[in-house]
Parts: sequence; C-alpha cells; structure tokens
Amino acid sequence: MSLQDILDHRHAVRHYDPAQPIDAGVVKKCIELASLAPTSSNMQLWEAFHVIDKTVLGKLAHACLDQRSARTAQQIVVFVTRQSLYKQHAKAILDAAMDDINRNSPEEKKEKHMKLQTAYYAKLIPFIYSRCFGLWGLVRKVLAQCIGLSRPIMRQVSEGDVRVCVHKSCALVAQTFMLAMSEAGYDTCPLEGFDSRLVKKALNLPYDTEINMVITCGIRMPDGVRGRYRLPFSEMYRRV
Repeated sequence: MSLQDILDHRHAVRHYDPAQPIDAGVVKKCIELASLAPTSSNMQLWEAFHVIDKTVLGKLAHACLDQRSARTAQQIVVFVTRQSLYKQHAKAILDAAMDDINRNSPEEKKEKHMKLQTAYYAKLIPFIYSRCFGLWGLVRKVLAQCIGLSRPIMRQVSEGDVRVCVHKSCALVAQTFMLAMSEAGYDTCPLEGFDSRLVKKALNLPYDTEINMVITCGIRMPDGVRGRYRLPFSEMYRRV
C-alpha cells in the first residue's frame, strides 16, 4: 500500500466484527514498527501494553466508558508515558552513543564527540526531566528566560512543558502504530474517553505512569466507520 492508500484506509472504527479475530503476532509487529517513531532527544519514555486477555479487555471496555469500539475490540493497545525512567534511558542512550563514537568517529574527533554526548545525556537531560512539585521547572523557566535575553534558547522547560513533550513523543509512536496496523489491513480507534484510574487498575500499572492513548483494534463492521469530515485545507495551510 502507498502512504495515500494507508491514510485512506485508516479510520477511527467504532464497531468491530466479532467473527473476525486478528493475529496478536501482527499487532506485536506493528508495535515494534512503531518503536521506530521519533521521540524527543531519542528518550523513548513510553511503553505499550498489548491486551488480548478477555477478562482484562472487559475491564478496559468498562474503563473506556463502555464505548462500543472498546466493547467489540478484539485486542487493545494502551500507550503510556514513563517519564520517571529518564535516568535509565539517558544512560542506555549515552552508552550506545559512546560505542558508536568509538567505532565510527575519526580519532581526532572522538574526545569532542564524547564530551558533547556526555554533557547532553549525563547533565542536561537529567536537569530538564527531573521533577520536584514544580519547583525544578520554575528554576529552569527563570534560567531559560535569563539566558534568552542574549541568545535563542528552548523556553518550554517547566515541569508541565516537559510532561507535554513526553506525551507528544508517545503520540508519535501511537500514530505510527495505527498506520502500521492499517498497512496490515487491521483497524484501530484512538480513544480519549476513558477513566485513567480504572485503566491503570486493570493493567496494574505503576503509579508514575500516565495514560497517553487507548487504541482499540479489530476488523471493522460496515457501520463502524463514520463519514470523515475535514475542514478545508486552506484553513490549515499557511505558506511563509
């Protein structure tokens, strides 16, 4: 399928065919493909919970306000953010970067490249992603505003800003998953209407996770697809 075909096929499906199961292996592969999506600073602070157990599916359907898309879903994938894992991820990324530099960088540039990567992932990232009841974010915000008086600087550094950044990255992963599912001939629907406490309870999620998106999966019924309306492109497009 071309990208146009995939986008034309993808719809938010509200009703799935109970007589057509989907292959959990294919869904897992689509999640694996989604892991190639870009994330801010390559931090990958997300996890996907692939639900095929009927009992858990029932609990999730109820947590999703008993929407028909959730009640008839063959499987459900819940994407969550894991900002608290920033230290472990930063260390893993730094270790990989060091290995890459050792193998591929010219000898005369190795030390410089290592210093840059170490400064970024061992110092800057922990400073940006750390949280303390909003206080660290306030410190970062004031510092950014002061530095910004003399040169360009990223100003979205409050704890709320960073949380939004982590969710944006996770949303890119979720969108890539839905496109991969469409390419595989399967249907999905991203749900915003859900009780996050009940979703966490159904999946036994750690307290520090946040639900980014609940995506139902299956094969569409004819009445499962509503008309697709988009505002005129001219209202969205601005050429500068």
